[in-house]
Amino acid sequence: MEPIFQKEFQVTDICVDRFGRLKPSAMLIYAQELAEGQCKELSLGPEDLARRRLFWAVTRHKVQITQLPCIGQKLRIETWPMPATRVAYPRSMVAYDEQGNECFRSVSLWVIMDLDTRNMILPGKNGISIPGTLRGGELPSPTGCLMLPRGSSQVRTVRYTDLDRNGHMNNTRYLEWIDDLLPSAFHRGRTVKEFTVCYLSEVLEGQSLNLQWDFVDNDTLQVDAHRRSGDKDERVFSARLLFD
Repeated sequence: MEPIFQKEFQVTDICVDRFGRLKPSAMLIYAQELAEGQCKELSLGPEDLARRRLFWAVTRHKVQITQLPCIGQKLRIETWPMPATRVAYPRSMVAYDEQGNECFRSVSLWVIMDLDTRNMILPGKNGISIPGTLRGGELPSPTGCLMLPRGSSQVRTVRYTDLDRNGHMNNTRYLEWIDDLLPSAFHRGRTVKEFTVCYLSEVLEGQSLNLQWDFVDNDTLQVDAHRRSGDKDERVFSARLLFD
């Protein structure tokens, strides 16, 4: 199989913010759709894995934006699997406009999970092999975000529309929640140039998360989400967003 999988998209109303610019969450929707499309060609799509009581889950995303697409633009997006590591399956993605100019690129880390135990199964033990390739220019694998003191907080509860087919909060919804922390007045004059999201634990319907956030400097927003589990405080996701 050709290691490069590509698809064309048109930036539509549902994918943009109130200012007509492509939302960060939409970039992750594209990444998810492309990854699923290529995995289906390998007979490793969601339905294929479900028959083996397994599912794909993304643990980290990093995106760098060269130029932010706007409503009506057409994009050609390529994705390819990189060589597997001991714990994950890295995947690269690059988006181009109609003139062939790069708009954004990303790297994501995917893992195989047991559908029943919800435990991760390492690549060397799950029997799944995906040929990886390096084309040059791939982003390095995203690192975690150090937990820092936060100045603001907000509690939000996971609802039905936040869930995906695996029964947990969809990875694209985290960026929607983060966007909602800042008002239109901020978003009007600032756009994201780079962001990293780390998914540390799956989040289920009805669970309440305490979102804690602050600007590390004038341009970098860090967000940490925590939940209570008995008498323990669990950090379930973190993100860093660099604004222009």
